[in-house]
Amino acid sequence: MERTSTANDLSDRLRRRLETERREIEELTASELKRLAENSRRVARNALGTIERDTEEATGRVRELLVRAWLRPLIVGLSLWLGFFGGSWATMRWLGWSIHDRIETLAAANARIEEAHETLAELEADTWGIALREIKGERYVVLPFGTVADPGWEVRDRPAVKLSNR
Repeated sequence: MERTSTANDLSDRLRRRLETERREIEELTASELKRLAENSRRVARNALGTIERDTEEATGRVRELLVRAWLRPLIVGLSLWLGFFGGSWATMRWLGWSIHDRIETLAAANARIEEAHETLAELEADTWGIALREIKGERYVVLPFGTVADPGWEVRDRPAVKLSNR
């Protein structure tokens, strides 16, 4: 039995062979595409990880710069505020003490003046308004108004008696 091939047999064999080759090519292509996809995913994950790390580092540097940029003005502002506040407080305390001391001094001076007025009133009551004066080496006893009808001398429009120089 000899087999002879016909054109249909050859065509069927070619078709099967082409179909087998096409399937192999599709399988190879699918496996290559799967490997390419895995490699692409790995590269993308590595790139994404690198980008995230670089972004975090850059964000950290920017955050540090911002903290430094705000820290200096904050410290300067707080220092100025404390200086103004402390200086104002100290000035107000000093002024308060100064005013208080002056009020106490004034009250003490007024008390001494009142005591002097009382002493003067006592002296005038005890001496009946008589005063002793010395004018240009001459000594006088100054009498209260109305005590002598015709005094020989006057001192500050008040009657006076001249004492001898001995």
